[in-house]
Amino acid sequence: MIDFHPLLSAFQTVRRELLALREPTGHWVGELSSSAFATASAASALCIVARAVKEESRREAYQQLACRSVDWLVAGQNVDGGWGDTRSSPSNLAATMLVRAAIHLAAQSHRYADSLARAQRYFDDRDGQAGLRRQYGGDPTMLAAILGNSALAGLTAWHDVPAMAFELAWLPRTLQRPLGASASYADPVRIGIGHARFFHRRPRNPLAWLTRRLSVGRSLKLLGIIQPPSGGFMESVPWTSFPVMGLASTGRVNHPVARRGLSFLLDTVRGDASWSIDTSLSVWNTTLSINALAAASGDVGALGCLDWLLGCQRSELDPLTETPPGGWGCNDARGSLPDVDDTSAALLALSVLLKSGAGAHRPRIEIAAAAGINWLLAVQNVDGGWPTYCRGSRGELLGGSGADLTAHALRALRAWQYWIANRSIDGAIRRGMNYLAAQQRSDGSWRPLWFGNPNFPGEENPIYGTSRVLLAYRDLDQIDGPLAQRGLEWLTAAADPGGGWGGGQGESRGQSSVEETALAVEALLASPGDPRRQPVLEAGLQWLVRAVQESRHRQTAAIGLHLARLWYCEKVYPLAFTVSALGQAVKLLSRPA
Repeated sequence: MIDFHPLLSAFQTVRRELLALREPTGHWVGELSSSAFATASAASALCIVARAVKEESRREAYQQLACRSVDWLVAGQNVDGGWGDTRSSPSNLAATMLVRAAIHLAAQSHRYADSLARAQRYFDDRDGQAGLRRQYGGDPTMLAAILGNSALAGLTAWHDVPAMAFELAWLPRTLQRPLGASASYADPVRIGIGHARFFHRRPRNPLAWLTRRLSVGRSLKLLGIIQPPSGGFMESVPWTSFPVMGLASTGRVNHPVARRGLSFLLDTVRGDASWSIDTSLSVWNTTLSINALAAASGDVGALGCLDWLLGCQRSELDPLTETPPGGWGCNDARGSLPDVDDTSAALLALSVLLKSGAGAHRPRIEIAAAAGINWLLAVQNVDGGWPTYCRGSRGELLGGSGADLTAHALRALRAWQYWIANRSIDGAIRRGMNYLAAQQRSDGSWRPLWFGNPNFPGEENPIYGTSRVLLAYRDLDQIDGPLAQRGLEWLTAAADPGGGWGGGQGESRGQSSVEETALAVEALLASPGDPRRQPVLEAGLQWLVRAVQESRHRQTAAIGLHLARLWYCEKVYPLAFTVSALGQAVKLLSRPA
């Protein structure tokens, strides 16, 4: 049995560090890793804007910032000649192609000739554009954005850039899908890069040319409608950089959309001239932290972030996804899209806050929870699972269901099932559990949508997916059922030889991570009495305790996935996940026999 006192000491250490990351208003902002993908796209946009502006002072300022960004990018080039999404990520074709374009657009090709030569070898060895098309075969919008950026740098022919049907963007959503339009979240990139493709290589078909020519004004008007006050589309640097460079390259550098987008890029650049993919994950980090701190004591009433969290709930129809009010996005900015993961986490956080002495605010909490529950019920898919942003079909990334999202939504519904008078909750839970049962792999695991691990086949992360699903089985009192037991068996067998999780499978096994080890330990703690799993659980707890004792618990792993499968690290993740796991263990071991 693990020694209780080192366990308690480790928990208290990490708990203090997590609390120390709070903002004065009581919530958590965190820190996303800087991204080569985001930095390269932003630097390219700055260079293209600099070419188009008339004021010399602005032109020089943008060019200098872009050159500093290129310096940051080149300093992070991998040994194989490519670039990854983070400094700790393996190289990929998309990031490498964008960095090459940024170096050329910043007029730094002579200075960094050696880096470009190594990048070219990496690019050629992996089939160049053909490899990129395989990487983004299911996402034509992102493929067009990357190739369009490369074409603006003179590295790709415009006929190799897919034409974007931006003329469909202003049609009603019900007509766009039958006509083959991409998802609504892609509208900013589809319009911005679509205009650049149309301007630089006009279609030979006169009807297509006329249709798109007549649609330019309408699509620009739509772009202005869906652009949030911050200027950042979806609060994402790449999703803002691509429309800005597209508009600037077609002579619209002074268009209000381009100017607001440029302001967003200038407002979000870091001191080292790099950018992260998103501005922050403040809602996600705050709700993860609240729920983690409640794991041991259950009392989180003194955190003081209730008003902030309630203020982040959306009170209006989202213009991009057209989902109803009531959801939460990943941060407090109005540009982030309401999504299932953040809404579920917020509902769980409101549940523990209500039980932690927030009785005076009960009416406000219950009103917010009812709206959040209705939002979840409205976006549940026909197959019983939950998507990321809005209802869709199986093949869609953002509209298709995911096991991790479904498990989180089920936990939120269960937390409020007996507090809110809504008969639809029972049926939604039943359909969601049927979906999870159908999604379990033959080996007993579940795969998530929004987290990955490069050491597993397909870069999937069954550790994250299985752990999250098992917590749903725990909360719904089904952890002793056969499906959950199969999942626990898989998770037990997936432990690394050193006691942690995350290394992967086969000869390419990597290192265990704090995040994945903590998630797996918390899932195993849902059923701690099985003697077959007891040694593995104790080894996992000891691994976490040693990580804290050796100050390794702050090391972040690139397990997060953004849109277009862009990898990221987040400073809060290892702390929040560890607090949750160790807190559960402390509570379990401190109970009277």
